Amino acid sequence: MFRSLGVMNYRIWFAGAMVSNIGAWMNRTAQDWLILTELTNEDAAAVGIAMALQFGPALLIGPYAGLIADRIKGRRLLAITQTAQGLVAAALGIIVVLGVAELWMVYVLAALLGVATAVDAPVRQTFVGELVGPSQLPNAVSLNSASFNTARLIGPAVAGLLIATIGSGWVIIINAVTYVATLIALALMRGDQLHVMKKEKKGRGQLRAGVMYVRRRADLVVIFTMVFLLGTFGFNFGIFTATMARVEFGRGAAEFGILSSVLAIGSVTGALMSARRERPRLRVVVLATLGFAGSTALAAVMPTYELFAVSLVLIGFTSLTMITSANAYVQTTTRPAIRGRVMALYLTIFMGGTPIGAPLLGFVANEAGPRWALGVAALAGLAAAAVAIVWMRGRANLRLRRPRGGSWWRLRVRYDGDDYDWETATTEIAVVEAQARKG
Repeated sequence: MFRSLGVMNYRIWFAGAMVSNIGAWMNRTAQDWLILTELTNEDAAAVGIAMALQFGPALLIGPYAGLIADRIKGRRLLAITQTAQGLVAAALGIIVVLGVAELWMVYVLAALLGVATAVDAPVRQTFVGELVGPSQLPNAVSLNSASFNTARLIGPAVAGLLIATIGSGWVIIINAVTYVATLIALALMRGDQLHVMKKEKKGRGQLRAGVMYVRRRADLVVIFTMVFLLGTFGFNFGIFTATMARVEFGRGAAEFGILSSVLAIGSVTGALMSARRERPRLRVVVLATLGFAGSTALAAVMPTYELFAVSLVLIGFTSLTMITSANAYVQTTTRPAIRGRVMALYLTIFMGGTPIGAPLLGFVANEAGPRWALGVAALAGLAAAAVAIVWMRGRANLRLRRPRGGSWWRLRVRYDGDDYDWETATTEIAVVEAQARKG
């Protein structure tokens, strides 16, 4: 489960990222609460707009960020993006502490942070491969998710307590300071132990090559579609937890922070379970998506704050299992030379849907109540799972069969006269088609 931690450079990165991620979750909690309770009169749509501005730049510059990631050394580029994010967080914290913050200022800084994050995200993803090499990449991706969600377990709860004692502004300033941990980690790494991938030289048509690569991979198109649906309408947890805590149950900042931490309990569990698997499987992606749909529907009908909190554990587990498995699948089945561009497209699809979904779900929460917003997330999960199942059944003749002499019924894929186990069918069929193309 923890085998990637045997690599020294990865241990250093893991520790620095953990500190920075705790700060980032403190910042998210403080910003959402600031908008919801101090700058507006419990306006969930305003929280959604801030999220949209923060993730919106990924739509515009995400693919180009992937091209940058394929050209520039990851260590150097990460130092630049982490510094930029820290400066934006410091600016937001200062104006809040000074008492001059207005909603439009928060929106502007959220957009600037979004630009830095859009460049940072693909290089963060591909840099993991430079730390551990291809053989341990799936495990390292899962442990990265575990780190991120362990921080989610700690950060919001600490932020909720600190907001009540020292205020949102100081919490945001603390986040700005935590970016130093990542910069120190980058400085301490041993360059001779990095698995540096060959970088692309500047040339024409490289961005288009990344898009065409994805278009030729039907399995990636399916994964990207699922991620878009869930990223747009399902994974808006800040809106769900803030509005349920404040509007539905009438609780304060501390209880809001606790909900985010409870959600992380399931997320950490999902990440660690993913870390145990040798390789990512499409079956896990689909089943986790169905589990997400069921768990959000369950959360929508929970009658008390305590029961709602318990249901968040299931949401965290299923959502993190789905996204970690999808992430690892895309990375491990993509050629290293083009991985930055593919991951940038993946993250553009994932984060770029937030400008659409976050304001819409905020509007639903305002007009119909936060429970209906959770209902929309459940429907998104069902739609995403249906996309994968329909594709598998239609393209490759998915059927329920029982192997000869076997006692269990299993999903099998019939393709070109041969049977394949459905969880490995995409990879095996791709090999068959590649061999056919070569004559």
